Amino acid sequence: MHDWTAHLEAQGGQPRDALHWQFPDDAHRADDAPALVPLTHLAVLECRGADAARFLQGQTSANVEHANGTLAPLTVFCTPKGRVLANAELLKVEPEHYWLVLHASLVAPLKQQLDKYAPFYKMSLAARDDLVLLGVIGDTPVASAWPSSAWHMTHDQDAVVIRHPGPQPRWLVALPADQAGTRWAALTAELAVNGTDRWLRADIAAGLAWLTQAHSDSYLPQMINWEALGGISFRKGCYTGQEVVARAHFRGQVKRRLGVARLAGDTPPVLGSEIRDAQEKRVGEVCQAETDPSGDGCQLLIVINTAVADDEPLQIEGRKLTRAPLPYPLERLDPETLAAASEPAQA
Repeated sequence: MHDWTAHLEAQGGQPRDALHWQFPDDAHRADDAPALVPLTHLAVLECRGADAARFLQGQTSANVEHANGTLAPLTVFCTPKGRVLANAELLKVEPEHYWLVLHASLVAPLKQQLDKYAPFYKMSLAARDDLVLLGVIGDTPVASAWPSSAWHMTHDQDAVVIRHPGPQPRWLVALPADQAGTRWAALTAELAVNGTDRWLRADIAAGLAWLTQAHSDSYLPQMINWEALGGISFRKGCYTGQEVVARAHFRGQVKRRLGVARLAGDTPPVLGSEIRDAQEKRVGEVCQAETDPSGDGCQLLIVINTAVADDEPLQIEGRKLTRAPLPYPLERLDPETLAAASEPAQA
């Protein structure tokens, strides 16, 4: 990926940290303008072989049959105690060939965990470091033939394109690194380049958390609203952690939930920062934080106790925290219904 790093630098980009990039005009661009974003914080783990589907079916919360080449369902990989090791999006790119899109910091740990079971199956796991992920945000002619429904995918020449939810239309584009420069040039003819934080703010607005290595083994899937996003099938067979996840759902034992919030001040809090109520009691923590492009406050994803009222006074280190409504209802979204509404890709 050294060549891709050099490409981003040549476009005026600077690394904000190991996984995020920023560009000179980011502060002057509104979040409602169409944009091209390098998604360097995400990566792909490949599962390929005759037993790939059977292997994944026993490890993950999605019904692998729902990944049909048109629908790319959300999924999670859990510990035996039902805690999320990694959350991902599952793509069937070819017969017996699947990609998992997830946070880049979790590719190696998840592969290490799955490698314990992989030798018993006719399949292989590989980190696809030869792929580049791009984000396209907004109404733009280049996306006119791309999917219009969230979590649907298509092939566009050398790329795989997936629609993601958000306040504006947006798509994740995955393609070989040796083709990325050509595609970048074509896209920048129509789109301004924005930093990675533009995509992350869209995730926040969508109530969508991509867990990092720091979050691994911290939450039940329901604590990041994964069943409300269609990421858990309660009709499939067993997978690691399934019993705990099902029990929490059917007994209503989820005591913390993902939420959207806004924080006063323009410095993002550290991930994991404690949220406290008026009595200084810890009631939650920060899951994701980005500065608003206006410079007036920060946009946050938080995990907070369900007993806390929406209008209860909250703060982080003395800074006022205001909760915002989620863009979806906190009820189970049936992935079987989503799958039935999608048409498998034609061979």
